[in-house]
Amino acid sequence: MRHARFFWLALLILIVPVSSFAGVFISVNIAPPALPVYEQPPCPADGYIWTPGYWAYAPGGYYWVPGTWVMPPTVGVLWTPGYWGWGDGVYVWHAGYWGPHIGFYGGVNYGFGYFGNGYEGGYWRDRHFYYNRTVNNVNITNVHIYNKTVINNVTVNRISYNGGRGGINARPTHEQEMWGREHHFEATNLQRGHERDAGRNREFFASQNHGRPPVGATARPREFQGPRVMPAHDGRGPYSRPETRPIPAPGNRDRSYDRPTSREEMHGGRPSQPGRDYRPENAGPRDNGRGHENGSPHGNEGPHGIGNPHENGPQHQGHSDHGHN
Repeated sequence: MRHARFFWLALLILIVPVSSFAGVFISVNIAPPALPVYEQPPCPADGYIWTPGYWAYAPGGYYWVPGTWVMPPTVGVLWTPGYWGWGDGVYVWHAGYWGPHIGFYGGVNYGFGYFGNGYEGGYWRDRHFYYNRTVNNVNITNVHIYNKTVINNVTVNRISYNGGRGGINARPTHEQEMWGREHHFEATNLQRGHERDAGRNREFFASQNHGRPPVGATARPREFQGPRVMPAHDGRGPYSRPETRPIPAPGNRDRSYDRPTSREEMHGGRPSQPGRDYRPENAGPRDNGRGHENGSPHGNEGPHGIGNPHENGPQHQGHSDHGHN
């Protein structure tokens, strides 16, 4: 019976189009590779939020989906990354989603503010996103900036899955379980296209790159070529700097804020509603064929070089039960 279940599961993977956003796909008894080390490209414009890279699965095995900056589907939502978790003898993909709080993502240290628990990369206030330049590569002007050092108290590793042999031993908190039941938005159309395009390139598969994909991160979804594409590093050396310093603020400081965030701002109320002066990625009511759509309610679907402060190693790490709103 057990072998029959695995047979039908493997057949389903071969028949159904692969997308970790459209559902849950399982790799039988095969753990995903370690997270590669890569630099974060500069934020392309105000309003973009960082979504870390991850290993997706296809009939050809695991393949790398580069981290990228993404416009959220609406104001006030944060990205909870997907993660691989061990259960019932298989590795199960738990899809990421947009929501008012950061939920549980397996304790996986994706870097850039996603250090396994919560998000230290920024928060929403009114209709604006405030970027923590200490963990994000933001050097554009006319954006809301603050510098908040995150205490390094998380174990340094590149493990990409929760549970099982060698996996991360982490469980969701009561708050994270509650936030996991909030109203969510699924990944945007550009995020799904970004994953699909990565899966069409054989060089992104672990069987070809042996855990070091040619592209570690991109400035925008689906842009796998150009000067803003960041390659993955070897990863055999040190994974993070022991200490980093904030990058100096840009010259134009009309809308920049270099001050610590208050506890109320960091752990405050609900996010603001969409405003007319904000242009989320998903502008239309549904997919209009041009890569834009409104995020639909989310159901049960389914790393920077040494010496750079913006790396997916946990050089700035801490514990936060939810994102900064």
